[in-house]
Parts: sequence; structure tokens; C-alpha cells
Amino acid sequence: MTKLYNQTSEKQKRQTLRNNMPPSEKIVWAKLRNQQIESCKFRRQYSIDRFVVDFYSSELRLAIEIDGDSHYQDGVR
Repeated sequence: MTKLYNQTSEKQKRQTLRNNMPPSEKIVWAKLRNQQIESCKFRRQYSIDRFVVDFYSSELRLAIEIDGDSHYQDGVR
């Protein structure tokens, strides 16, 4: 079975995204971190296959993506 979650090859991309979060993601992360919502753990910049979602809860099987300018730039996958 192929590993689809948090692949080592995507680690650098996830770290870069975590270190350069836009203001809208910072606001949402402040509310999701430390199990503040329904005692559910969320992770930020979690990779699924070749994509990196902004926030993910494996317990809820819920991915949250905050749209922003980066989604409309050339070369973004």
C-alpha cells in the first residue's frame, strides 16, 4: 500500500508553508490549535498525496483549506 499522508518528500514544502502562514490562516489556527474545538486535534499544513491542506483532523477525517492569493498564482499545484 502506498503511503499517502505526510510523505517525507513533501516535508520541506510543509515546513515552508507553516513558517509563512497568511493572516487568515493564523486566525483560524489560533482557534483550532490545542484541541479548542470539541477536543479534536488538528494539524496544520498536512500533506495528502501531492497536496498540502491547511488544516486536518484525522479523528474527524476533516480537511480545511483556506483559499487565498496563493491559489491563483501560476505554477501552483
